[in-house]
Amino acid sequence: MAEPRRRGAARTAELLDVTLDLAGEAGYAGLSIEAVARRAGVGKHTIYRRWPSMAALLLDALARVWTTDLDYHDTGDVRADLREQFLRSTAALAAPPIGPVYRAVIAEAQADEALRATLHERFLRTVEESTLARIARAQEAGELAGGVDLAFPAEVLCGTLYYRYLLSTRVADEQTVDALLDMFMAAYAR
Repeated sequence: MAEPRRRGAARTAELLDVTLDLAGEAGYAGLSIEAVARRAGVGKHTIYRRWPSMAALLLDALARVWTTDLDYHDTGDVRADLREQFLRSTAALAAPPIGPVYRAVIAEAQADEALRATLHERFLRTVEESTLARIARAQEAGELAGGVDLAFPAEVLCGTLYYRYLLSTRVADEQTVDALLDMFMAAYAR
């Protein structure tokens, strides 16, 4: 008896998993809608019904495995919470499947305004907002100086790590995270 065809959410999840598997094996250059369709055993139209491009498919595949890693713990120690989150994020960015897929989407977004806007909306803004929310709670709790707008510091905290990951040959390791947090705490701790 033939295996029943998957539909809806199950089919979407399968396509996202196949995309991540292929990205890990072949990198962005080896990815195509055709390759994903072939591996998943579906027609290209099944994929194009859900995603307009390979980059959009990759973005959803990335979201599937990474969005839960964007949440901060709140232990009452803002430095420890930021450190834990930054180390978790840098580890995710440094390894498959997230690292190669994220780099590929970032590269593609440079030439695709719609993808860049989606990337900003779904990831970068989420990262900045969750960082800002965590440091704002610390400010309200008296861990950080009051009366200071923390939006730009949140962007600098996140931006430094992404810069190291995406553009620099220097790693974003524990020493980097600790130095960044030392600088932040020296400027904003009470």
